[in-house]
Amino acid sequence: MSTHFSAFDAAEYLDSDEAIAAYLNEVLEADDADMFLSALADIARARSMSKVAEDSGLGRESLYKALRPGAKPGFITVSRIMGALGVRMIAKPAKAKIKGRAVLKTVKVAPKARPAKARTSA
Repeated sequence: MSTHFSAFDAAEYLDSDEAIAAYLNEVLEADDADMFLSALADIARARSMSKVAEDSGLGRESLYKALRPGAKPGFITVSRIMGALGVRMIAKPAKAKIKGRAVLKTVKVAPKARPAKARTSA
C-alpha cells in the first residue's frame, strides 16, 4: 500500500482573524521579506484573491505581482493589502537574548531640555 502526501497549504488553516494574526506575527519574527510576502499571499488566498484585490484597490494581477517572492512592493501597497486582509502592524520593543534570557533592548534617549528660569528684576 502506498502513502499519498499532498502539499501543505497554510491558506487552508487560516480560517479566523486570530489564526491569521498569529501566523503573520510568527512570520514577522523571522524578519524575512520573501516569507512575509508569501504569508500575505497565503492569507489573501484564504480570504479570496479577487476580494482582496477589490478591497485593496489593486488589480488582481498587480496583487499577484506584489506578493510573489522577490517582489519589492512599497509601503503603501503593503498597507493597502494588509487593510484589505483586516490586519495591521503594531510596533513593540525588540527583544535581545542575553545568556539564554530574553530581555528588552535598552534605548538611549536624550534628556528633555529644561526651560530657562525667568529672571526677575528687583
